[in-house]
Amino acid sequence: MVSAVARPYIDASVPVLREHGLAITTTFYRNMFAAHPELTNLFNMGNQANGSQQQSLASAVFAYAANIDNAAVLAPVVSRIVHKHASLGITAQHYPIVGRYLLGAIQQVLGDAATPALIAAWDEAYSELAAALIAAENVLYAQAGIAPGQLNDMRVIDVIDESDDITAFVLAPAGGEAAPAFKPGQYLSVSVTFDDGATQLRQYSLSDAPNGQSLRISVKREREGDATPAGRVSNWLHQHVVKGSILKVTHPFGDFTADTEGAAPIVLMSAGVGITPMIAVLNRIARINPQRHVTFVHAARAGRHHAHRADVAVAKQSMPNLSVATFYETFAPEDDSSIAAGMMDVSKVPAWAYQDADVYLCGPVAFMQAQWRSLIEAGVPASRLHREVFGPELLNYVN
Repeated sequence: MVSAVARPYIDASVPVLREHGLAITTTFYRNMFAAHPELTNLFNMGNQANGSQQQSLASAVFAYAANIDNAAVLAPVVSRIVHKHASLGITAQHYPIVGRYLLGAIQQVLGDAATPALIAAWDEAYSELAAALIAAENVLYAQAGIAPGQLNDMRVIDVIDESDDITAFVLAPAGGEAAPAFKPGQYLSVSVTFDDGATQLRQYSLSDAPNGQSLRISVKREREGDATPAGRVSNWLHQHVVKGSILKVTHPFGDFTADTEGAAPIVLMSAGVGITPMIAVLNRIARINPQRHVTFVHAARAGRHHAHRADVAVAKQSMPNLSVATFYETFAPEDDSSIAAGMMDVSKVPAWAYQDADVYLCGPVAFMQAQWRSLIEAGVPASRLHREVFGPELLNYVN
């Protein structure tokens, strides 16, 4: 908890951060990368280019200032950051660098308004947050039994085209040891070094249940858009990885872990590549408790973009209480008549006991915002809703 001396300055920062937060974080990244170009290896430079990483950090700093004594609000954000940092190999030595350039950016953007007392208050607040993050990350490293930043060689033993833009890669430890344990819903980071010497890490959800022998990730090829660059790592994986390739990956991390071991009904809702963690959850439940009541709801742009249909079909064969609802934004004559045309609509999903089932959401932010609102309006308690976001967290979902 920040001191009584610092607290008024942090409180006074809230409206300032609302107005100038993006300018501060943009300045922070620009100055830090100029002085420490080696740190670009730890950041998604595509998200830097489209501005989403700057917006994400601005939102996080604002949320921290606005809720500095509200652990209930900050805890989920901190947990997600800690797992992401562990997947990147962040250590205590990185925090003073970030702190120096963050405080410097506040001074640069605010000018004379950044009084010594204000900077001292933010130095205290940042130091407190850094200490909490470092401690939590050290716990994750110890639990995993790894050194920060440790990469493991995995051999690609299968490559499966799941849809027009999603390919699954099945990985086995190159040394013949057991595959690492993980919880369905978690992800691992893949490290790629390009011809120009640059290295980038990207997180990909594990898309199958743990089996002790292999891991599966399903990678969407991120094509160039009007306002977004092509995904450098995803395109490299699609273009270069074949059976027998060796990939360097981290231990699995992530806190979006559905309750796969319980008996209560569960609802899994996804869109696009957001289906990947849901398949891991579904396959785990099918293996250990096939009688469980599961509602599996997925939305895709069209049939050719619908990945992991085979997994769902196999699950149906052993799970008599599995309800499946699928939505295609663009419906084709050859599509199954059981598939609904249009965007996902909660009113068209088989009903479940809203008070008794946890609902897990994964997909684009706009999709989850829309479904979150629809579920609340339908009577699902907010405490039953859980979500995962691919990419920077903008903290703008309804909760």
